[in-house]
Amino acid sequence: MERYALTLSKIRKMISAGELGRGGRLPPERELAQALGVGRRSLRRALDVLEGEGQVSRRQGRGTFVTSSEIGEGGPLNGVLEHTNPLEVMEVRLAVEPTIARLASLRASRCDISRLRRLVEETRNARNSADYQAADAAFHRAIAEAARNTLFLALYDALHASRQDASWERLSENGRCFKRQAVYANDHREIFEAIAERDSERAQDIMYRHLSDVQRSLFQRAFPASATRPLPAEAGNGRVADAG
Repeated sequence: MERYALTLSKIRKMISAGELGRGGRLPPERELAQALGVGRRSLRRALDVLEGEGQVSRRQGRGTFVTSSEIGEGGPLNGVLEHTNPLEVMEVRLAVEPTIARLASLRASRCDISRLRRLVEETRNARNSADYQAADAAFHRAIAEAARNTLFLALYDALHASRQDASWERLSENGRCFKRQAVYANDHREIFEAIAERDSERAQDIMYRHLSDVQRSLFQRAFPASATRPLPAEAGNGRVADAG
């Protein structure tokens, strides 16, 4: 496991245990790196991932904070998320994220557009699966932020938090494919272009197509013998979940 991935795991455990203080400020990078016994470069990469997941927020001139939306002790969705699975999460993402993309195309600021452009390049240039997954999480969350809807953002964070369990990791390990990453990175570019051009219908359609392809890939890895069966989201509507 890469050094930054170990750092990421350590910080996640500290957040879950409440050692960093929910809603509280993290120690300065130098102090936190020393406490964890890691380099500041590894620490920054780990914090980038956590920021993309919505578990921490960086405030210029103030520091890095654990976000209050991080799912944990007693949250209203906590019990539900403990009993869900990747395929259920993808069904909800398909229902929610296309609408988020449509709203983002209408509400994104110039700063949002610039950030999405940078994240598109990061997913395209990712040299390994870990880098891709970090950039992918940051890209989708940036769209949720650009939609300017607090409830949608909180729901997105809740769904993303559920993707940290063992079942997601197992499917991820089984499906790390640079060809699929290239396809998804191209989807990101198309979604970004639609948002930047304020084309709400296209942004919504491409996001649906993109997540349908992700859903199909997960389904095929989870149930290889059933690869030719239609997914629940496909049945009855004649729509094929294909790459785009």
